[in-house]
Amino acid sequence: MDKIEIIKRPIERELSEFKMLFDATLTSTAPMLGDVLGYIRNRNGKMMRPMLVMLMAKLYGVVNPATLHSALSLELLHTASLVHDDVVDKSDKRRGQASVNALYDNRVSVLVGDYMLATSLRHAAYTKEIELVDLVARLGQNLSEGEIVQLANTNNTDFSEEIYFDVIRKKTAALFTASAESGALSVKASAEDVDNAALFGEMIGIAFQIKDDIFDYFENEELGKPTGNDMLEGKLTLPALYVLNEKADKEKRELALRIRSLKASHEEIASFVSYVKQEGGIEHADKVMHDYRNKALALLPEQMDDSLRMALTAYVDYVVERKK
Repeated sequence: MDKIEIIKRPIERELSEFKMLFDATLTSTAPMLGDVLGYIRNRNGKMMRPMLVMLMAKLYGVVNPATLHSALSLELLHTASLVHDDVVDKSDKRRGQASVNALYDNRVSVLVGDYMLATSLRHAAYTKEIELVDLVARLGQNLSEGEIVQLANTNNTDFSEEIYFDVIRKKTAALFTASAESGALSVKASAEDVDNAALFGEMIGIAFQIKDDIFDYFENEELGKPTGNDMLEGKLTLPALYVLNEKADKEKRELALRIRSLKASHEEIASFVSYVKQEGGIEHADKVMHDYRNKALALLPEQMDDSLRMALTAYVDYVVERKK
């Protein structure tokens, strides 16, 4: 059976309720706003983060309105951050489809992103749980801080894996951490269980981002970006950082600094991509990703419903095995 179907099985009814709420929220009669929200609604993905919220809620209790509203709040915040990121990164594609700023313009993208952020906070308030409101607010801070740390790192002459993981924890992993944590909070799980859920989400999020970084070394039209796209934006991720710290000579390190400062040509970037692959950067990143996968699975309780165990195991495995 397809892993996504295994993941959905214990939460089919709850996921259906969530999708109805999501679609109703991304609707407006206002000119242009309704069009943009409709475009965003129609290209939404597999809802990986909302599913994690609901699975963790079901692990520690029963999915309730607070669970659904917190899942929606986090998904809206996540989607708004992507709309804003495409403006910052000057991206014209998002997962193979035209970005909002490509179809409209930067002004519309920023304003629609702001609208979604405000709507996210409203749904956090609908939970009537101050801890969940605080969680969403902290997530917004982390996402912004992660972007700023990443931008500041373009001037760094070191190739620090510590900074790389710091950025991941504040960006991609923060979304999964918040999703798992909010699911537990929404059903009033114990403090120990909430902490465990948050750590489970963080391990998944780090593995998820490493997988995305590996994708960048291979052509894939479905991803909507060419090989080396991260480097075109001055980003050096785990495969490159490993090779630079373990194997690179002075010439390669100088090339990496030119890439980071956006001074390298397309040909130089293509050459560096090949070099990283030849020197084992992908294999190293894949090993680290699977280490985080194993850490996540080790956090699951020994005693739990079989269908939930299968769903959460499939969730973790889907993250590291996905093709896009």
